[in-house]
Amino acid sequence: MAKKIFIITGDYSADVHAASVVNELKKNDPDIIVEAVGDINLQNAGVKLLFDHKSMGKMGLTFKSIMEHFQIGKRIVEYLKNDFKPDLVLLIDYGAFNLQISKALKKEGFKIYYFIPPQIWASRKYRLKTIKKNIDKVLTIFPFEKKFYEDENIACNYVGHPLAYEIKKCDNKEKFFIDNNLDLNKKLVSIFPGSRMFEIKFLLKIFLGAVKIIEKQRSDVQFVFCHAKNLSNDAFKVPYKTIKGSNHELLAYSDALILASGTVALEAAMYETPMLIAYRGPIFFYLVYLLVRNIKKACLVNIITNQDYVDEFLMFDATKEKIASGLIELLDNKDKINRQKEGLRRTKALLKEKNCINEVVYELENALKN
Repeated sequence: MAKKIFIITGDYSADVHAASVVNELKKNDPDIIVEAVGDINLQNAGVKLLFDHKSMGKMGLTFKSIMEHFQIGKRIVEYLKNDFKPDLVLLIDYGAFNLQISKALKKEGFKIYYFIPPQIWASRKYRLKTIKKNIDKVLTIFPFEKKFYEDENIACNYVGHPLAYEIKKCDNKEKFFIDNNLDLNKKLVSIFPGSRMFEIKFLLKIFLGAVKIIEKQRSDVQFVFCHAKNLSNDAFKVPYKTIKGSNHELLAYSDALILASGTVALEAAMYETPMLIAYRGPIFFYLVYLLVRNIKKACLVNIITNQDYVDEFLMFDATKEKIASGLIELLDNKDKINRQKEGLRRTKALLKEKNCINEVVYELENALKN
């Protein structure tokens, strides 16, 4: 009888990773049946969707969205229990939803694996209790994560990071510059103000201020603001060139980057592009974060290497003056540039130690045999 897997994702990147896993699974076993909560990439991999991300994207803190969240979770559990009856459920990222649904799924006796688990190493370590009780095995994407789970006697394996092998190859800088009316004789600084509206609300004005300071000091620099794919075209307007849908090209071809903290720092590391990290948010959430955090570093490059290769300007340190000064140093200070590039190469090597998708597929195939 054909084996069945149900996958639950909540955003585009998880959908990409899930599709890679499914394609590899089907190479090894064309008869395997996979259904999911996902999006276009899983659909293109031939997966039937129970819900898509338009439904998942409605989640939030309003009463209405919480009730929608609850109803979707209830419907998934009922469908798996009464209709699909999978041999294994694979949760990918999307911690708030997936941890909650894991409780109901485990009560029904499903075998549950979690790929890209919540970042308990960063904050909310109490989530380990839920994971220990409901997840059969955790597949981590950072080498340092494994110890957190093993210390709690939770079955775990480090599988490598999917970005290390999924990252887009960018090797035609001249064409990109010409297509986007950029000056090949000037240095390029790209600014990534975030992919969520609240990030843009807090960071955009600061980043614009930093750019204006740099502009006064340097005539050999041009600026591009990266417009996240998931944001509407009118999400923000700036008096500088804005490019949407070319994240990887901007990360690869820039001389330096100003980034809101997040996975984008790892993508930049894959291209070995010098960067600085800046982040600011609501003071209330920052105070709560201080209470639940487990580490003091924010940039994933610094966390993975346990070194301070990338400058971090967080909350009250995220000022236009400090960011401008840090960026100019990244353009001019060769020692600083070389040291950071050393850290980016170290990060890249650590994350490429294993072929992530192959490792995940191996784990799933073993789980289906037992």
